[in-house]
Amino acid sequence: MFHIYNLLNNKKMSADKEPLFSKKNIRLLTGPLGAENPITVQSLGICSALAVTVKVEPAIVMSLSVTIVLAFANVIISLLRKTIPDRIRIIVQLIVIAALVIIVDQILKAYAYDISKQLSVFVGLIITNCILMGRLEAFALGNKPWPSLLDGIGNGLGYGIILVLVSVVREIFGSGTVTLPGIGELHVIPHGLYDFGYVNNGLMLLSPMALFVVGIIIWIQRSRNKELIK
Repeated sequence: MFHIYNLLNNKKMSADKEPLFSKKNIRLLTGPLGAENPITVQSLGICSALAVTVKVEPAIVMSLSVTIVLAFANVIISLLRKTIPDRIRIIVQLIVIAALVIIVDQILKAYAYDISKQLSVFVGLIITNCILMGRLEAFALGNKPWPSLLDGIGNGLGYGIILVLVSVVREIFGSGTVTLPGIGELHVIPHGLYDFGYVNNGLMLLSPMALFVVGIIIWIQRSRNKELIK
């Protein structure tokens, strides 16, 4: 009997000491980059793809901002999950997200004012991003801080990859450039093409074109992964 107790206790201790980067935890990071992407698979956060993807620079900054807010919000809610009354959990989640968004917004205004001006009100609108509330509700409220942190980072990066891809396509074909943080505007399309009559496609700079680009990305992803169609 004592031997059986030791075996069960050892199993429990080994379960509690799960490696930080076990296969399950790594999947939390890598899953949202592909088959569980919040934009292309779960159709969350699409509004941001319309608003901040005209240039690559604001798209990268927005992606990093959402990733930071989501990761820290997940950890905070996970730490508080056993103390939050169920009837006010949505209010608590919104307060946590709003506080983090305000901090990120103030940091951008202090250290990246030009980008902050480009993003305008859209940094504040991170509060309304469905991805954040979705991950807090679906994951952070039921899991420990470390997996919640990885889930937040993974979903933030998955969101960011799509934003950057859309912005690269729109800026190259719409302006012929790629604007990177700390580097500035890089001319991608050779000037010789303009001499032969090439003209930038101004339609790519309009918000509806972001939907077309996202739609093409979704089509490519689902054509390569038939399981997503089910």
